[in-house]
Amino acid sequence: MSNTSNFREAIDNARGQSLVGPQVIAKALPFVGGGLILTALGTYGGLNVLQTNPGMFMTTFWGALILELVLFFIVRGVAEKANNSVALPLLATYSLLSGYTLSGLVYVALSTQGVGIEGVGIAALGCGVTFIAARQIGSNISDEDGMALTQTVQLGLIALVVVILSQFVLSFFGIYTPTWLEIGISGIGVLLFCGCAVVDFYVLPRTYRNNQYLSAALSMYLTYINLFVFILRLLIALNRRN
Repeated sequence: MSNTSNFREAIDNARGQSLVGPQVIAKALPFVGGGLILTALGTYGGLNVLQTNPGMFMTTFWGALILELVLFFIVRGVAEKANNSVALPLLATYSLLSGYTLSGLVYVALSTQGVGIEGVGIAALGCGVTFIAARQIGSNISDEDGMALTQTVQLGLIALVVVILSQFVLSFFGIYTPTWLEIGISGIGVLLFCGCAVVDFYVLPRTYRNNQYLSAALSMYLTYINLFVFILRLLIALNRRN
């Protein structure tokens, strides 16, 4: 969920702006794909640690999570200055760490009856289908509709962050979200990040110059990672209910 501040800032910058980086998305896409591949490798590594040494995984998970959060702000700042030679290895490291911290959720999905590897594949396929649809819709959306959608998604993301943080805090006191509510939260998360995928194609060319393609890549990468997470959460919640 760390992309929400970046997303809100991009929306604010895009208001009333014409295209400043018409080629920025085309330049960003190879790095989005590369980041997702590195994330898959990080997830694979995390799953191996979970299976061979679960105790060590929890220790390394928290270290990786803290470093991931710190790297997010560093990468964003460097990439926005178009210092791409420095930002690229940082973004690669961030992608690996993101995959490692994601491995816990993937492990739960693989262990949940009715989800398994097929569910992980469905989540990945859902991201791919969303990208195809979002590219068509977001690239051709009008300014009036584009801004209306961005503002709606922005408000939804703020509410979603509050809910997720509340879940996290309550879990420390042994209070966990009922299955029916988890289904609702996960479903809303899926819809919101589908909306983010559309908004990316409208907002990013109005926010970043062509040489800021790594900033655009970071924003798109986080959209699809979060979409993947919420699809998996939804599948897990649905199958635990059965």
